[in-house]
Amino acid sequence: MLSAFKTCYEYLVTKRPVAVLLVVGLLTLLAALGLPRFKIDASADSLTLEADKSLDYFREISERYASGDFLVVTYRYKDGDLFSDQSLETLGKLRDELAGVDGVSSVQTILDVPLLYSPKLSLTDITDEIRTLSKADTDRDLARQEFLSSPIYRELILSPDGQTTALLANLKLDSRGIELVRERDALRRKRNGEGLSPEETARLEEVSAVYLQHRTAQELEARARVDEVRGILTGYKGEAELFLGGVTMITSDMITFIKSDLVVFGVGILAFIILTLLLIFRQPRWVLLPLLTCVTTAVMILGLLSWLDWRMTVISANFVALLLIITLAITIHLAVRYREYIAQNPQWGREQLVLQTVRFMAKPCLYTALTTIVAFVSLVVSGIRPVIDFGWMMTMGVTLALVLSFLIIPSFLMILPKREGRVSEDNSHAFTLRFSRFAERHKFVVLGVALLAAVVSVVGFSQLKVENRFIDYFDDSTEIYQGMLVIDRRLGGTVTLDIILDKPEIEEPAFEGEEDPFAMEAEEDPFAVEEDPFASDDPFGGEEESQEQSYWFTVAGLTKLEQLHDYLEQQPETGKVQSLATLFKVARDLKGGQLNDFELAVANTSLPPEIRSVLVNPYLSAENNQARITLRVMETDPNLRRGELIERIYDYAHNEMGIAPENIHQTGLLVLYNNMLQSLFKSQILTLGAVFVGILLMFLVLFRSLSIAIIALVPNMLAACVVLGGMGLAGIPLDMMTITIAAITVGIGVDHAIHYLYRFRAEFAKDGNYLATMHRSHATIGRAMFYTAITIIAGFSILALSKFVPSIYFGLLTALAMSAALLGSLTLLPLLLVMFKPLGADSVDKGKREAEIPEGAAKA
Repeated sequence: MLSAFKTCYEYLVTKRPVAVLLVVGLLTLLAALGLPRFKIDASADSLTLEADKSLDYFREISERYASGDFLVVTYRYKDGDLFSDQSLETLGKLRDELAGVDGVSSVQTILDVPLLYSPKLSLTDITDEIRTLSKADTDRDLARQEFLSSPIYRELILSPDGQTTALLANLKLDSRGIELVRERDALRRKRNGEGLSPEETARLEEVSAVYLQHRTAQELEARARVDEVRGILTGYKGEAELFLGGVTMITSDMITFIKSDLVVFGVGILAFIILTLLLIFRQPRWVLLPLLTCVTTAVMILGLLSWLDWRMTVISANFVALLLIITLAITIHLAVRYREYIAQNPQWGREQLVLQTVRFMAKPCLYTALTTIVAFVSLVVSGIRPVIDFGWMMTMGVTLALVLSFLIIPSFLMILPKREGRVSEDNSHAFTLRFSRFAERHKFVVLGVALLAAVVSVVGFSQLKVENRFIDYFDDSTEIYQGMLVIDRRLGGTVTLDIILDKPEIEEPAFEGEEDPFAMEAEEDPFAVEEDPFASDDPFGGEEESQEQSYWFTVAGLTKLEQLHDYLEQQPETGKVQSLATLFKVARDLKGGQLNDFELAVANTSLPPEIRSVLVNPYLSAENNQARITLRVMETDPNLRRGELIERIYDYAHNEMGIAPENIHQTGLLVLYNNMLQSLFKSQILTLGAVFVGILLMFLVLFRSLSIAIIALVPNMLAACVVLGGMGLAGIPLDMMTITIAAITVGIGVDHAIHYLYRFRAEFAKDGNYLATMHRSHATIGRAMFYTAITIIAGFSILALSKFVPSIYFGLLTALAMSAALLGSLTLLPLLLVMFKPLGADSVDKGKREAEIPEGAAKA
């Protein structure tokens, strides 16, 4: 089978090169036709774990409390006081324009929210018409003071200096999308567990397709909405300082960043490829052929992904640049070997030159591609959807790069006239020989440096962390960064965290061994045991709901909520905290004393819709016996530790308040993001373990020697450890981008070891002299390794042009790792081969031993 494939391949590229190129060109054209279908995904789904149960709970809570997405516009008037007539008029106009944007359900501003302290009302007064700042007779100084100090609005709608406010544009909840994705995820979980029936399998495919179409339409509408809002804000830039924020805006800008990175990286890499090839080969054909191969590979794989509707994420934005670099490395190895043959055997014809080149390079290139594929396939175990997609995309891309390199270049060489090229014209072998001489003369220095690097790496690895600030992902010149900074520092925090409390089935004392003070208060309530005269009026908002189902609107329930609410406000990382306890505080303050359950019931029935929509509906689900506390976390806090905060809240609720574990849950973007971050350590270990095991097995198959396999892995393991240890020492945290560096470093860096070992074994067969073999290998394959490594290092460095900080880290750290891998392959790897002699005895040592044997003994 393999022999037949080899014969067929050699026949095609040598006898039918034009036909091969025509087929490749036709396939490339068909792929290119799909490019207009190419899509980018920057949704919240692309930043979460693949099977995170918290995500389904988050969607359930969002739907239950109608807490859809929103856009935030920060507003700071430039020409005077925020509360001046001109400022409020401008704010009102801006509000009205935003309210007219398609998909915006309401806009909340300081002009519209109910005022209860301007002047202070009594409980009976709140049934009257609600006062707002937009009314002409409202005292603006009192309103300003209320926004700054009221439990409702403090740290929420007005900055401490009283000059920056926020407009909250609430977006319509995508109930259809939530319904579809929850059904899809439920079927996926069942498929991964007990399995699906044929009908369920068909339904999963159907609902997945429908959801993808729905999400695509929603994303297009969302981007159009953000563009429209930005257009509106542009008209007010002269009057106010405005920043746009919100998840939808971040998603839209992330797509812009991805598109920009694709263009910048693609153009930058192509320009770099041309320059590199000109410097290395100085011949037009050796610029055009590798360039054509790289471009064809990129177009074909992007077209294929487009036809498959496989979407690019912020993680896979580096995909094109990385694929171009890997493709170029393969073509350089082919070019160097071909030029060596033509210089050494000028009498050979084109066919012999091509066949000898592909025969010699087929196995090492195949195994280097396979080891690279193993590295990217290892990313599948990460559990993070964009990382998984990146792994599969690169697997497909590397496979295609290998196939096209061995089709395009040999076929063109059969068509183009033979040209003479002398290896002597390239003096780079003199540079690479310095490494072999250094390894020979200073072996203890090489070993010492390697050992020191290993020790330092272990120390650095122990300091590696995953906690990072989302705001640090963006350059400080971007609107995302500036908007998050303003909202975080002036308006109560950015990232949301929800604490969901379910009503306990049986009330237990809050402190073991003590009577529950909340239960006592309820027992002492003279109205608690009587029939509620307001029950027929359904005071708690649900049809035929009983008093039992409104536990959180009783004194006992509200007191417990208030205790947790106050604890959350005391935490240094938290900004604004909101819950039913806010209403409880305000009601007590307006009454001037404590309330009982009867008074709460009366207040609840008399609350006007304006108050209920702000203080009740977002925080109470009577039909589910559930209360909700929402808080915003200060993303810019350098001491923010999300996992510690979540555990601290659980610990206080369980141990200090006596809330049963099953009755308290935390959700929100902070929880989802923390789940992803906390999985990175495990994912890093899994991906590294998978790639090392996979590559070790491939080395065993290729070289049939455990000692050679281990020797080949050592320099690359060291390179991966160096970059991870360096991240730990430098305080650079793991994220979705940097988690891939170690696996990629090993997968690509080990290519050097394969090419070197393959040539070393061939050269060793000539004279059995390890030192001579080392120098010859450095003078030949060492040049190709040097070329490809410099290409890869410089290529990754181009990623520093990104505005997405993780991409910058990814590029620079990978370049560092590849530098370490190259240095290890040119010094440590050959030194280990010379020291441990895995290919057999050295001919020099063997000759010495034979010379030392007495002549008579030799005859005997």
